Amino acid sequence: MTEKISIYQVLPRLFGNQNKKPIPNGNIHENGCGKFNDFTPQALEKTRNLGINYIWYTGIIRHATTTNYPKLKSQDQCIVKGKAGSPYAITDYYDVNPDLAVDVSQRMKEFEELIERTNAAGMKTIIDFIPNHVSRDYNSLNKPKGIQDLGETDNKNQSFNPQNNFYYLPGEDLKLDFCEQQKYIENPAKFSGNDCFHAHPQITDWYETIKLNYGVDVQNHYQQHFSPIPNTWERMLEILKFWTAKNIHGFRCDMVEMVPVEFWAWAIPQVKSINPEILFIGEVYQPQLYEAYIKEGKFDYLYDKVGLYDQLKAVLRGEKPAGTLSDSWKSLQGLDEYMLRFLENHDEQRIPSSYFAGQAEKAIPAMLLSATMHNGPIMTYFGQEFGEAAQGSTGFSGDDSRTTIFDYWNVETIQKWRGKSAYSGSGLNSSQKLLQKEYQKILKLSINNPIIANGEFYDLTWANRYNHHFYHNHVFAYFRSFEKKCLLFILNFSDKTLEQKVIIPGHALEFAQKDTTKLKDQVFKNVFSKENIKLPYYTMVNDGISVNLKPYYYQVFEF
Repeated sequence: MTEKISIYQVLPRLFGNQNKKPIPNGNIHENGCGKFNDFTPQALEKTRNLGINYIWYTGIIRHATTTNYPKLKSQDQCIVKGKAGSPYAITDYYDVNPDLAVDVSQRMKEFEELIERTNAAGMKTIIDFIPNHVSRDYNSLNKPKGIQDLGETDNKNQSFNPQNNFYYLPGEDLKLDFCEQQKYIENPAKFSGNDCFHAHPQITDWYETIKLNYGVDVQNHYQQHFSPIPNTWERMLEILKFWTAKNIHGFRCDMVEMVPVEFWAWAIPQVKSINPEILFIGEVYQPQLYEAYIKEGKFDYLYDKVGLYDQLKAVLRGEKPAGTLSDSWKSLQGLDEYMLRFLENHDEQRIPSSYFAGQAEKAIPAMLLSATMHNGPIMTYFGQEFGEAAQGSTGFSGDDSRTTIFDYWNVETIQKWRGKSAYSGSGLNSSQKLLQKEYQKILKLSINNPIIANGEFYDLTWANRYNHHFYHNHVFAYFRSFEKKCLLFILNFSDKTLEQKVIIPGHALEFAQKDTTKLKDQVFKNVFSKENIKLPYYTMVNDGISVNLKPYYYQVFEF
């Protein structure tokens, strides 16, 4: 691999919205909405310069919304979350979100032009693929000629049929008790997307979606009926091929653990036969399933949410010592290279919130660790690099310290970075500008240094477990090695300046393929300050390298 994958997740609906005073629950006319063309060549160039080589555009495929457009009916408010709607309640897999187009009749062309601009800026495009569920009001108006619509041939008198696209509750009406005036009629009712197998989903369920049937009898011990190939498999492969033909470069696949691994093993190789370079990134939260979805399901990468993300969050909140971070790589049992790391995404709380770290700068060492610990991708969520806090109530999302995916809203720090369309950062304060520079340093190091993309990992925290001059509660250290070159990382997760000694044992140098018989002095070159530290071999392996660590900061050396 020549360059580590560095992904920037962004919601176009919010990215370009310049309304500085949106109102909670406001509609598109009151609150505004970003467009495809807000991603100008200049905006994309600045994004690339952050240290990004892939952009995940979230909310591209047309989904349920309360906004009306000519020839496109809106959905009943009872089956839409918020005014804008969830990007994960798809109404037409073969269309794009009309909210994002300047000329709605040319919306697909505008998206295709965005892909071209992204390519021209030196980045690649990722979009969502939502395989487990669709909007309750799904109806494709733009499917290609000869393509069968979902549910078109279903036998609705059967709760389960392997060739049905949906699951049904014959003779029962959908009842949304939390909706005071339910006008939407669904008979027979269908299973909701979160495996809700009755006709009375609650507001905490994925009530706005219906579950797709992949030939699994979910009410009968999850019996599998995969021969002949279920109809849903064929339909979803058609959708994947449609978007692959648009020259996108990857799919972030939503809740893949709710779709049988056998489908992915069947579908992904067929898509990769068209474009071998296309990425499949899976959202999986059950570590016991990782190996199956990687080795059998053929996914390129999976979310590392319940591993490194949860561990880092606990360390930043003072709930666990830094030394426990070693558990994250050990528990993966060699699958580290398949993990996508992140500190923020659309499902998680923003770093500066009280739910997370309380201050954006506290997460700088965590971001460095996420980006450089292993070979897999690093992901940054738009506004994260400026310390976006997502404060205040937006409407359906409430005030939960997440950037809303359901409402027409703005992202304050992105607006300040954009300024008057120049993306100069003129509206950012000094702290936000410094934070952006830190992210740029980290991400550029990650994608530009072949050691990060290709190197082996050695945990020095574990190697220093008996070192009394190593602060295991607050410090984590490791190195990466590739072609006999190494990068040493020493991270401080505390609010205090620490004088730290890190021993690099002889075994570590053997691991890095160095001839220890020839080693006398070793020169540690500070990657960012360019200062050098010279150490005799004996001192390095017995006493260690002495470093000064600023609060919530790091030192990186090449040796």
